[in-house]
Amino acid sequence: MNDTSHRLIPGMYLLPSPAGAFKVISEPESNRLRNFLLALLDQQGKAQANDSNLCQWSGLPSIEEAREFVWRLQSLGWIQAMHEPYQFPSEPFQETLPTLLPPLSREGKILLADTQGFYLYSSGFPHETAEELSALSADLANMHARRAGALNRNLGLPGSAWALTNAAGHAQLGFWPVFVGPERFVLVIAGAPAFNQPQLVELAFVLHQRFGR
Repeated sequence: MNDTSHRLIPGMYLLPSPAGAFKVISEPESNRLRNFLLALLDQQGKAQANDSNLCQWSGLPSIEEAREFVWRLQSLGWIQAMHEPYQFPSEPFQETLPTLLPPLSREGKILLADTQGFYLYSSGFPHETAEELSALSADLANMHARRAGALNRNLGLPGSAWALTNAAGHAQLGFWPVFVGPERFVLVIAGAPAFNQPQLVELAFVLHQRFGR
């Protein structure tokens, strides 16, 4: 695409960027942007950019509107274009987590917990610690759900992640809600996360395939 006519490059394939993948999993609300990114994930790496597909995925009636919408998403970094279809993991869900989760933590300490506070996978945390952090993640998520309206209205803070910080304000431990279909998970990460990784896109895909349909 170019900045003036929003022309598509023939044969390109669209995929959420890591920023787009974070957008998909970090909020539960349905909107045009999130629905478009989910539509790309539904294509399993084979989302070819042509006028018919862009109109269908964006829900916009005209080709020019759909092209402009997609161009804006690309210019803002929500999507990426590739010359070949993307090969997503094909292994069973539980077998993909040891490959996808550790690269998202700079310290190599990360776990994925479910709504009930049980962890599905943990790396770098002792078992007992992982159990405690998973239970805490559920408590924090439930507390945030109760107070989110006041935080949004009064403070203008739409985010849903929580962190334990040091005296300099840097996160020592972060709790990042993950929304997939009707399910809510939490990523617990020691230190700063490393979300600008292709593994975040793959994690969004495998979670959507497993729980979002």
